[in-house]
Parts: sequence; C-alpha cells; structure tokens
Amino acid sequence: MNEIKVPGLKIFADGADVGEMKRIYKEGRVKGFTTNPTLMRKAGIADYEAFAKEVLSEIRDLPISFEVFSDEFDAMEREAQKIAGWGQNVNVKIPITNTRGESSAPLIKKLSSAGVFLNVTAILTVDQVKTVSQAISPKSKTIVSVFAGRIADTGRDPIPDMKEAARILKSNPNAELLWASSREVLNVFQAASSGCHIITVTNDILKKLPMAGKNLTELSLDTVKMFYEDARAAGYKI
Repeated sequence: MNEIKVPGLKIFADGADVGEMKRIYKEGRVKGFTTNPTLMRKAGIADYEAFAKEVLSEIRDLPISFEVFSDEFDAMEREAQKIAGWGQNVNVKIPITNTRGESSAPLIKKLSSAGVFLNVTAILTVDQVKTVSQAISPKSKTIVSVFAGRIADTGRDPIPDMKEAARILKSNPNAELLWASSREVLNVFQAASSGCHIITVTNDILKKLPMAGKNLTELSLDTVKMFYEDARAAGYKI
C-alpha cells in the first residue's frame, strides 16, 4: 500500500511493535514514527536501547521519537543526550512537566539551544504551548505534541485549542504542531484543517484510512452483510 496523503499534513505511525514498524516503513505509508514508554511496555519491550537500535538499524531516513523516562531534570538531560546520539533522525521526547508538575521549560530551552531535535510531549493546554514556544530555539527543529484526543476525552472540542496552538507556533519555521492521541480517521482531517503539521496515528487507524470518502450507501450495505455473515457463521436461530 502506498503512502497515505492528506494535503498539508504528515502522518506518523504511533506504536512500539518492531515488526509492525518495519512493515509500515517498507510499505512507505507514513512520514515518521512515534513511541512512548507506555506503548513499549504494552509491546513487551524489556530493553529500551536495544529496541530503539533495532528499529533504527532499518529506519534511518524518517524521524522517530523516543522518550526520556526519568523524573529529575538532570537525569532527563543525560538521557536526552544519549538518545539524541542514537541517530540523526531521532527526536527526543521531553514531557512538558515532571510527575510533580514542575515545568520542563528550562531543560527544553537548554536542549533546544544545543541543537537537540525535540518532541515536547503530553501537552494539553494552550498555556503549555505558549511556554514551549518561548523556550525553544528557532534554529532547532521541534515537534510540539498536543494531545487533542485526550482533550476530546474530557468532553471538550480540541479544534479551537489546536488552531490557537498553530497560531502561536506560526512565527517559528522550525516548530511543527502534532495532533496526538488520535481516536478515529476523522481526526486526520480535523488536524489538517486546524493547521497541524503532523498527526500520529495507531495501526488500527492506519488500516481504516482507505475508508476515507467511501460512499455511505455502500458502507451501509457492507455493514448489513457483515452482521448477516457473522450471525450465519455463529449459527444463531430464533
């Protein structure tokens, strides 16, 4: 399957299954990859560095995000420098705060000024986007990951916040806004219309992307057929 294209938007794959990452890469379906410790734990990854280097042994020309995992900023900095050394296509994910709610802005500023390619993650408010925009160097590439899906999980419409985030970052040509925690195919088009540069999606959403624009009458018929075949296969009787 060829790369999926939505004008003005780069699609990244979100996951930590090495086999799936390599398969998606070979198919040329996406423009980059994101991971996080939660996804890695779910995938059964025991050795963080070994996992990263296995992925990077094959995926060398697309950006891949790997996250620090310490809670103290000095330890985060050491981890960030080590992760950055794994490859030129590596983005170092730094959470917007530590677990005590202390801002990562000073560390973000230090790493960005040193030229580290950052992905600032776990952002959920416009104020946090402003904080990041003031901390990052315009000379260094930075991904600003706003968790639009988690905003929506609270019953709030994330689109106004994403549009405001795009406006805040517009003056920095090296800052890219990423729509994170996607929940459905619709989010891809919402991200594009909100001014995002990137959306990261799970493999399940990637598989459903070819449905975009499908005729709804045909989809209705497909659904009826699915219910019929499943009931028949199960041998249900009334």
